[in-house]
Amino acid sequence: MTVWKTSVRNFLAHKGRMALSAVAVLLSVAFVCGTLVFTDTMNTTFDKLFAVASSDVTVSPKAAGEADELPGNGRPATLPASVVEQVKKADGVQDAEGGVMSMSVTVVDRHNENMGSETGAPTIAGNWTRNDLRSMEITSGHAPRGPTEVMVDADTAEKHRLELGDELRTVAVTGEIRAKISGIATFTVTNPGAAAVFFDTATAQEELLGGAGLFTHVNVTARPGVGDDRLKEDVASALGGAGTYKLQTQKEAAEANKDSMGSFLDVMKYAMLGFAGIAFLVGIFLIVNTFSMLVAQRTREIGLMRAIGAGRKQVNRSVLVEAVLLGVVGSVLGVGAGVGLAVGLMKMMGAMGMELSTEDLTVAWTTPVTGLVLGVVVTVLAAYIPARRAGKVSPMAALRDAGTPADARSGWVRAGIGLVLTGAGAAGLWATARADEAGEGSLYLGLGVVLTLIGFIVIGPLLAGIVVRALSVVVLRLFGPVGRLAERNALRNPRRTGATGAALMIGLALVACLSVVGSSMVASATDELDKSVGTDFIVQSGTGQLIVPQAAEAIEEVPSVEYVTHYKVLKAKLTNPDGSSGEEHVTAADPTYPKDLRRETVAGDLAKAYGENAMSVGSDYAAAHGIEAGDRITVAFEAGRTAELEVAAITSDDTSVDQGAMYISTATAGRYVSAEDLPADMIMFASAVDGKEKEAYEALQEALAPYPQYKVQNQADFKQDLKDQIGQLLNIVYGLLALAIIVAVLGVVNTLALSVVERTREIGLMRAIGLSRRQLRRMIRLESVVIALFGALLGLGLGMGWGTSAQKLLALEGLGVLEIPWPTILTVFVASAFVGLFAALVPAFRAGRMNVLNAIATDG
Repeated sequence: MTVWKTSVRNFLAHKGRMALSAVAVLLSVAFVCGTLVFTDTMNTTFDKLFAVASSDVTVSPKAAGEADELPGNGRPATLPASVVEQVKKADGVQDAEGGVMSMSVTVVDRHNENMGSETGAPTIAGNWTRNDLRSMEITSGHAPRGPTEVMVDADTAEKHRLELGDELRTVAVTGEIRAKISGIATFTVTNPGAAAVFFDTATAQEELLGGAGLFTHVNVTARPGVGDDRLKEDVASALGGAGTYKLQTQKEAAEANKDSMGSFLDVMKYAMLGFAGIAFLVGIFLIVNTFSMLVAQRTREIGLMRAIGAGRKQVNRSVLVEAVLLGVVGSVLGVGAGVGLAVGLMKMMGAMGMELSTEDLTVAWTTPVTGLVLGVVVTVLAAYIPARRAGKVSPMAALRDAGTPADARSGWVRAGIGLVLTGAGAAGLWATARADEAGEGSLYLGLGVVLTLIGFIVIGPLLAGIVVRALSVVVLRLFGPVGRLAERNALRNPRRTGATGAALMIGLALVACLSVVGSSMVASATDELDKSVGTDFIVQSGTGQLIVPQAAEAIEEVPSVEYVTHYKVLKAKLTNPDGSSGEEHVTAADPTYPKDLRRETVAGDLAKAYGENAMSVGSDYAAAHGIEAGDRITVAFEAGRTAELEVAAITSDDTSVDQGAMYISTATAGRYVSAEDLPADMIMFASAVDGKEKEAYEALQEALAPYPQYKVQNQADFKQDLKDQIGQLLNIVYGLLALAIIVAVLGVVNTLALSVVERTREIGLMRAIGLSRRQLRRMIRLESVVIALFGALLGLGLGMGWGTSAQKLLALEGLGVLEIPWPTILTVFVASAFVGLFAALVPAFRAGRMNVLNAIATDG
């Protein structure tokens, strides 16, 4: 009980000093809990939508793919209308109706703007059915009654300011539908961002599927008292067996849809938790520093406690109880802040087009428990070493001044361990650069990153003595005696300076590493494009939509274009000469493609690969299966017949463009796959007549103006687009890393604040002998700047080492150019000085306001 009371009193007595550590715990726990609440809410949203939207049993063609898999030819798999009549006759069926649904569409409003979501949610077109009433209700107008009417969902109507009577254009591979809005339907559950349009059944069949009497699925409703599993058996029996069509109960359909979303949600969840883990790691340094300094400042007090009978375990336990209190307070506040963060993320996603209702906000009991356990455990672990140090304080310390002189110099044992770990990590990074395979190199890279990070943390005090002195020559000594005082203050306790700098080092090391990797990827891809791409223009969709035939025809009709190359991707099963077989993707392109993309040929003649019954393979595939030019491969096309093709060429896979691609001509593809089943173009290339590049560029843009889902790019556009995409991704990562950097800045603030308290008497004496308030504040600001620059120098140097090694792995994938983004590196380094200045504002202000006589009279 005495230990508890003492701990509580000490905690409350130093609550101001604990506050910033509590904020670090709060931020880290908030990020973890916010991520869990946000992803759980998304799961709840999709679960409700999928469960409500599915009928009791759904019948679909056997060839229908997964929920998120779009058909390669843009035409959904269909079943005949006669299936609906067969299903109606099955036992246990109360109602059955045919449904039409296609996600291979683009809906364009009167301003020629694509109404599709920018978040990756699909655009869905289909017929309005009774099953849709399970998840939607008509809130304005009426359902479509003919080919000139269409109904749209309320969220899309609101986003694009659509009203009854407005005309919409729906573009599909089978043609275009121009119709006016007759009704608006509102989702009764949360719509996560999909755009939906509905037609009458006849129009949907004719325009989306290409013919009357076809459906994509059948919605089946059970009679009262009939379970879904029993209904599924009855329907299967009526259709002649379960293998004829794909049958799913409501639960199975919901699970299939969930699985298609699961990988995306998991990637997002674990990526965000990874950044939360980095923030926790940085927070550990802050907590270690806080308790180390508090123990140092209370050395005399602890010595007195030991002198009057307190045992080592009691002192140790007292510090750990304070850590528990800190962890509990920070974690409880963090859980609440996490829920607020999740709501903020939902609002942000809403602004981007993915609507998530706060009514679906899901806070599982495991979320606050996880936050509390993580916060308390991490805090206690961080405080363990300072607690042990407190337990070792002897009763004789009561006769000395406060402070722990032993902390002034890092031990040689620690330095030796740090050097060994750093050396081992450097060896791992060196092995990464020498690796011949990406898998092997990734293991070395992971090992090298971990060991060098730990090594730099352990060796931090030793590095602090060296680096701070070097920085001081350049930065601090320009300020005369005040600068020298700041240098000596930073060097007074190398362990503390090392730990404070290490907290900042972690975040900036990741920033530098990713900057190097991102810049190298852009530089490598740009270099590869310059060497390999010969076409003038590239036409593709930014969202991966296939090019509809009418858009392809518009491209071909541009007069100033010399030739156009089609590029299609087919699925096929390959049986190789060595007897091995497997599913692969085969690229069908026109014979002009070798001019559009220059590929190095290591064997055979690439031009002949575009001849009759011929193909090419990549060098890696050829080496893996012992294939040589002239060998024959059996190719069973997924939507067509089986062909035996001769390997006319083997292309080098030492590239980042089309790496591993297998080529056949579009003529060969058309010979074995019917025109109806042949995939639409994934991308198209166009080359202008000499001297008419500008005219062709403008003409192509004009020809594709009615199809806003596609963009025409010359090589400069394509490079800029690539740079922008990587830049956007890096900005998101930098934003997430900002949490760790904020926690690190709090660490600098806390270290300086506690350092000012620790040096109260010393500050009073310096003020008494003539140091002005302005000089005192400058001294503290300079100390903060040099600590921040120390952490930045270590972090940026370490990160560039990681990034350089990672680029060597990218080189194995064809991205062989290393580029160090010096402007970014230098900007971050200079910004670190301003971070140091900012962190010192409050501690310097408090130091300047100290009463000189009171400061001199203090015990320590």
